[in-house]
Amino acid sequence: MLGNSNARASHVAPPTVRDWLAAAQADVLFEATSLNVKDGEPAVTHIRTALDQGAHAITANKGPIVHAYRELRDLAAMRNKRFLFESTVMDGVPIFSLFDQMPAIHLQGFHGILNSTTNVILSEMENGLTFDDALKKAQALGIAETDATHDVDGWDAAVKTAALVTVLMDTPIRLEDIAREGIRDLTPQALRNARRDGWPFKLVCRAKRVGQGADARVEATVAPEKVVRLVLLHLFRNGHLPRLSHYRRQSRPLRDRVRHARGFHSRHAQRHTQSCRASVDPDALTAVFHPSAPCPPCSE
Repeated sequence: MLGNSNARASHVAPPTVRDWLAAAQADVLFEATSLNVKDGEPAVTHIRTALDQGAHAITANKGPIVHAYRELRDLAAMRNKRFLFESTVMDGVPIFSLFDQMPAIHLQGFHGILNSTTNVILSEMENGLTFDDALKKAQALGIAETDATHDVDGWDAAVKTAALVTVLMDTPIRLEDIAREGIRDLTPQALRNARRDGWPFKLVCRAKRVGQGADARVEATVAPEKVVRLVLLHLFRNGHLPRLSHYRRQSRPLRDRVRHARGFHSRHAQRHTQSCRASVDPDALTAVFHPSAPCPPCSE
């Protein structure tokens, strides 16, 4: 949470998130709670409260995107605040930012690999490990969570698919409407045979427009080896799995923060160029920590 430097310090913990935000006089809320597949809480409430209180909101949590995207998007617009969530899906790739720059593009569908944990597990099983041993190795590498149920049963991939459909295709979809399967039933022998034939198994996410809605599914299926390699090129750069796991998720919320700061400076420059000739650098990193600081030339 980033707040104004003149906020009054308090040793008494406020009883609610709203009270805490008011006491902190925060400019930006970084929401980083764990995913709740069922309803997206408490992240939805945290973000809604932050926007209501006049703070920008940045999250790495997919839940609010799936369960409350339109509400939070519209609330942010009404409050003239930013609601950013780049790290929720493909956090090493700026997928949402990319489509922000292409407003005339209307996405009709997509397919690809959105869960890296299952990719590692399947690769290790192809090399001869059992499912349990492959999962333990993925956990040791820092790729898989201690409880990897969401990954191996396809929930993580389904939530990411729902987020992409909801935002990029502008079509809300419920998780229960996404056909979902995981990788538990795949055997090392079946995986090795598929790899040998050039059609390895992957947990593939698919979606396409159908009428006013979308058909979406997550399935463990074979894919052409060349296509798989092209997809993985974006997920595992330099083959450094621990570095990817530990740092890619941390970097994207910060980039969202810089995007917000740049937007603030850009709007300020446009507003004051004629009236006070304020010289504002859109890339000034001071805005990352002090977006509410007054403009030196005009004290606004």
